[in-house]
Amino acid sequence: MKLLFDLFPVILFFVVFKFTGANPEAAQAFGSHYLSGLVSGGEVTLTQAPILLATAVAIIATLAQVLWLLIKRQTVDNMLWVSLAIIVIFGGATIYFHDEHFIKLKPTVLYWCFSLALLISPLLFGKNLIRSMMEKQMKLPEPVWTRLNFAWGLFFAVMGAVNLYVAFHFPIAIWVNFKLFGFMGLMIAFVIGQSLYLSRYLKEPE
Repeated sequence: MKLLFDLFPVILFFVVFKFTGANPEAAQAFGSHYLSGLVSGGEVTLTQAPILLATAVAIIATLAQVLWLLIKRQTVDNMLWVSLAIIVIFGGATIYFHDEHFIKLKPTVLYWCFSLALLISPLLFGKNLIRSMMEKQMKLPEPVWTRLNFAWGLFFAVMGAVNLYVAFHFPIAIWVNFKLFGFMGLMIAFVIGQSLYLSRYLKEPE
């Protein structure tokens, strides 16, 4: 359930892009009606409509996530706040300048922010963020926590670089597919690898 909640904006982005891409005339009419006041020059073209509408929906979905948690009086974690700030800035720039390059940069900026936070926190604040999130679920030796934190930091750095490569070397339709399925596959593969590595340190209770 938590995974679906986290992926909610990404899934909506994918669905809206695919639907509007299959119905470009209707997408242009809808975009011209609702987004023309937000777009520089006031015009939404046929080719721009799908990515602009998908971006607008992703912004609204991320904002809705934060509002939902606040209404339910639940904690909004720092990752979601960062994600909201980045999608508003880069998504807003995409819509205003009607330029898809901004939204393509969003995953890289987000992943690199995560990577930087993980790698710098132990050095500046003496805090292992992965341990802070996971130590209630498992007990590990200190060197393992250090390696785990570094591995996640490196993983997010690589994810950001992979996004740049796919975003600027392939058509936008392929990037949209990869943004959902490719990143999800990489994340699942990394988590499985991490679980196999940690299994040697986790003992069954006697």
